[in-house]
Amino acid sequence: MSRLVLTSPRLEKHSVLEALEALQLPTLGVEVKHNRYVCELPEAVTLTATLLQEVLKPVAMTHEFDYALLESQVNADQFKLLAMDMDSTLITIECIDEIADFVGKKKEVSEITEAAMRGEIADFAESLTRRVALLRGVPESALDAVYNERLRLSPGAENLLAFARKSGWKTLLVSGGFTFFTDKLKARLGLDYTRANTLEIVDGHLTGKVLGPIIDGQAKMETVQETCTQMGIDSRRSIVMGDGANDLKMMSISGASVAFRAKPAVQLQTDYCINFGGLDTVCQWLI
Repeated sequence: MSRLVLTSPRLEKHSVLEALEALQLPTLGVEVKHNRYVCELPEAVTLTATLLQEVLKPVAMTHEFDYALLESQVNADQFKLLAMDMDSTLITIECIDEIADFVGKKKEVSEITEAAMRGEIADFAESLTRRVALLRGVPESALDAVYNERLRLSPGAENLLAFARKSGWKTLLVSGGFTFFTDKLKARLGLDYTRANTLEIVDGHLTGKVLGPIIDGQAKMETVQETCTQMGIDSRRSIVMGDGANDLKMMSISGASVAFRAKPAVQLQTDYCINFGGLDTVCQWLI
């Protein structure tokens, strides 16, 4: 038996009814509790990925709710690791774009960032190298300003991390961004593991270079695998969350891949999508 979970910060009964009718499911006794509705599906009912994509998703986009189809045995105990991307996932900004803003190059850098997230620039290392080169001469103080003045946690981040701790999960922040920010977030949020790129800084200014190997999609996947090995678990006991094409490889080895407000091409390749709720939508699926 499986269950279909509908969630939204403003989930209404009429939205649920329209979704159930579209899927030709029973509509009797529908009750929305705490912005959540759970439909237990009979054994004889099968909701295919195609059906969800072509029938349920248009209704969900119209009425602004998220959904997840879960097997009955899927619950918080099944997972042991929560791995997340940083920029535009755990936090609301792209740090590199905000750093570039200090030298009037945000538009130029943002265009490369967007192309990379959409998967239009296949080589992430190349895209990052190009962007970081544009930061040459930026004072180190700009990084502090971005962290203190512009960096904000995504909605639901703290609730999700509290749920992770309560559930006994370890947490990993693995990013194509920079250690300056992941280190601060690790200390602030009590994360267990982090990995990111290191910006070269000389005489208080960025040189436009990254130190060491670049953390690209392959490195992200390897980091998730290495963390799971260190924990003594299979990677299928991990939940991996991200928003860009650079996250797809690490998502592919997880037990549950979650696209958070991601590009359409990314959403098509993940198990679950969050378009309207916060990061803690995951908690609503697993309780």
